[in-house]
Parts: sequence; C-alpha cells; structure tokens
Amino acid sequence: MSKGVLTFFCGKMGAGKSTKAIEVAEEGNAVLLSEDEWLTSLYPNKISSLNDYIEFSNLLKPQIKKLVQSILCSGTSVVMDFPANTLSQRDWLRSIFFEIEAPHNLMYIDLPDAICLEQIEKRRMEQPERAATDTADMFERVTKYFVAPTSEEGFNTIIVTQNA
Repeated sequence: MSKGVLTFFCGKMGAGKSTKAIEVAEEGNAVLLSEDEWLTSLYPNKISSLNDYIEFSNLLKPQIKKLVQSILCSGTSVVMDFPANTLSQRDWLRSIFFEIEAPHNLMYIDLPDAICLEQIEKRRMEQPERAATDTADMFERVTKYFVAPTSEEGFNTIIVTQNA
C-alpha cells in the first residue's frame, strides 16, 4: 500500500499558514491537524507567552508524531498546520515522514512583514480570544527565530508568494 503525503507549512506569523492548510486539506481530501486546536483543547488558558507555547507544543509532539505516521501508513494524506519556521521544527517534521519513507511537501508562504502584520490585525478583530497573543510585539519576538527553508535542507518545497 502506498503511503499518504505529509504536507506542512513555513511562513511568518500572519502569513496565512492555517488558511492555506485548510484549503490544501480540502482539495486533497486529507486529514488536517492543527497545532492551535490541539493546544487550545488540551491546555486551555495555559498559553500566554512564547515560553508557554514552546513547553506545551513540545508535550504534544511525541503523540502527534505517532498519530501522523499511523495515518500516513494507512495511505491517507495528512496536512499539518504546525509551524515549520525554524530548523528544529523542520527537523521534527522531517522525522515524521523520513522514518516511514512517506512523501512530503513543504509549502513556504513567503509574504512581506507588512502583509503579515495586516493579517494579524484582521485576525485579532475576527478572533478576539487571540488578541492577547496576536500582536505586533509577538510578531517581532517570533520572527527573530524564523529561518526560511533552503534547498540544502532537501525538502520538496513549494513556494507561495501570495494567498492564492
């Protein structure tokens, strides 16, 4: 049986990764897993800082990895709305597909900071529960760690330069 395709996303905060993930999952009839949804469900009202996010995100990863590998091995594709914005995040995502020899796609949404900030502001208005963390200050703090993917990393990278 052939394995499903793992698709994951890289892009600065506000670039539209979640929106694109929903679109790709619907188009490909794939299982969509959202880190934000898992964190909100399992750790309600626990994440108010970048350190909190890192701590709770790392608690999820071992079980999510097993789940995704199981789904991929069943022949079903998976779209992961988990950030691939740092080398260590991409290494973790690589381990998921590499260990089971599943195909993958890394979608890199490459938008200017100004557009990301506009989209963050819009999201704050549409989702007031995110107002505390979706700020220009948080964007600046998170963006310090952002590393764009390079061809040397060896991913099947699809570059998206607008929310199309």
